[in-house]
Amino acid sequence: MKEITPGEIGHQDLHKILLGGIAPRPIAFASTIDREGNPNLSPFSFYNAFGVNPSTLIFSPSRRGRDNTIKHTLENIREVPEVVINTVTYDMVHQMSLSSTEYPKGVNEFVKAGLTQVESRKVKPFRVKESPLQFECRVREVIETSGKPGSGNLVICEIVLIHIDENILDKNGIIDPDKIDLVGRMGGNYYVRASGSAVFEIPKPLTTLGIGVDSLPESARLSKVLTGNDLGQLGNLEKMPSPKEIEEMKNTHEFRELHGDLERLHRHVKSLINSGKAWIALKLLMAADD
Repeated sequence: MKEITPGEIGHQDLHKILLGGIAPRPIAFASTIDREGNPNLSPFSFYNAFGVNPSTLIFSPSRRGRDNTIKHTLENIREVPEVVINTVTYDMVHQMSLSSTEYPKGVNEFVKAGLTQVESRKVKPFRVKESPLQFECRVREVIETSGKPGSGNLVICEIVLIHIDENILDKNGIIDPDKIDLVGRMGGNYYVRASGSAVFEIPKPLTTLGIGVDSLPESARLSKVLTGNDLGQLGNLEKMPSPKEIEEMKNTHEFRELHGDLERLHRHVKSLINSGKAWIALKLLMAADD
């Protein structure tokens, strides 16, 4: 495995590794305003949420690597410590990208990108009408990580008001990933669309204790057919089959057909797991190991 010490490679090369490997990243489409009232709109993918009490969002307008200058967003925040962070969806991703062009100070990226300014309720910067989820924020603190070229400036924001389009909610009032159709940032020129077949569910093991991969038969753990994800799904099951359940499995036609051919059995187990039948798969494995 290749080893890289950050200080021993160029900033651009390190930047490419970070952007390509720490992904997908949510995009903070940040709207700010200067003391003269000139709006600015720019996307940042060094961004995430960091708690709900207080409700905290952090994004980072990094210093430019070529000349160590700062971006208009950060200049505006130092003058007016408020920001609206707009969510980026697939329907507006090209307009968002256009707004990242380094236009001269005072140029309105809302106009350049063809997006609609909407007055905010509690802060001065405008909201993006086309965004279905908008966070009005006050800036609590800005932390400069070093002040060197390529370094970050952590803009720590507290949400004071949320605007949400009810059309992106499911019947339970929860944001539906297909309806909001979010876009995430990858490395280079790549993005990812977070909807459709790209979205999948994994139950959170918060209230249950999984049996663990270490409880599985050694033949399963060392299998060349079963992947780590396969084993992880089995390990998330809450209990082991009882001796009675294992004996019942041994008497099935399914088991008799597969017994003695470990690779074929593992392939069948894999198909069961992929079909949502991990419990049957586990019983088969335990019967084969008994």
